[in-house]
Amino acid sequence: MSENIVNIDESNAAALLIEESHKRPVVVDFWADWCEPCKVLMPMLEKIAVEYQGAFLLAKVNADEQQMITQQFGVRSLPTVMVIQGGQPVDGFAGAQPETEVRAMLEKYLPKPWDGLLQQAQQFMEEGDFAAALPPLRQAYEESGQRPDISIALAHALVESLRLDEAEKVLAGVRIADQDAAYEQVKALLDIKREAAKSPEIEALEARLAENPEDLDIRHLLAVQYTDAGQFKEGMEQFIEVLRKDIDHGDGATKRLLLDTIATLGKGDPLAAEYQRKLYSLLY
Repeated sequence: MSENIVNIDESNAAALLIEESHKRPVVVDFWADWCEPCKVLMPMLEKIAVEYQGAFLLAKVNADEQQMITQQFGVRSLPTVMVIQGGQPVDGFAGAQPETEVRAMLEKYLPKPWDGLLQQAQQFMEEGDFAAALPPLRQAYEESGQRPDISIALAHALVESLRLDEAEKVLAGVRIADQDAAYEQVKALLDIKREAAKSPEIEALEARLAENPEDLDIRHLLAVQYTDAGQFKEGMEQFIEVLRKDIDHGDGATKRLLLDTIATLGKGDPLAAEYQRKLYSLLY
C-alpha cells in the first residue's frame, strides 16, 4: 500500500473516505476474494492510481470483512466503484468496465494539467507580475483548446503587459456565449489602454513619418516610442523597416534596441520569435 492506495476498515473510514474527499477525489473499490471480475478491475484501478501520482486516493474495501461500511454505502453487487467528492458519492459503477470507460469517468473529477498552470498564473497576477503569468497562461491556453476562462485570463495578462494586439486577437476567439462579465471587464480595460497608448509624441512622429517616409531617423524614434508605450509589434516592425534599408543604422543602435525588445518579451514569446526570425533573415 502507499499514501495513494489504501485499505479501508472502520478505524480509518471516516478520515479517508469522507475527510480526504474534501482535499481530492476518493475512488472506493468494493471487492471480495471470491469475486472474479474484482480481480480484473482492481489491478486496473491501481495502475491508474499510480499514473495519476496522488491526484486521487484509491480506497479498497473488502466487502466481506467490512460489511458495515459496505452496507452504509448501499453496495448490492461486486465489484462496485464509487467516486466521493466533498464527502458525498458523485459517480460510480457496478460490475467490471473497460479501462477506457473507467478512465473517462475518472477524468471528469480529476484536475487537468492546465488547471495547475492556470493556478500558477493567477498567483503571479495577484502579485502584479503579469509578465511572469504569460508563459503558463499561453501553455494552458493551447493545451486546454482555448478554454474560455483561460482565454480571458490570458487576454487580461496581455493587456496589463501592454500586448494589446495579441490581447485583442485572443478576445476575438471567445465565443459570444462565453463573453461573460470577466470578458467585458478585460475588453473595457483593453479599450482604455489603447486610448492611453495614443500619446501626443507618437501622433506627432506618425505625422512626420507620413510626410517623410524615407527618413530612417524619424522611423527609429517612432519605433522607440511604440516600444516604450508597450506597442511592441508596431515598434519592432518599424525597427525592421529601418534595418531593411540600413542594417547598421545609428552605428548599430537600431539593431541593439530591436534585440533588447526581443529580450524584454522573453524566451518562447511568439512575437519575440517572429521578429527574431525577421532580424536573422536580414543578417544572414
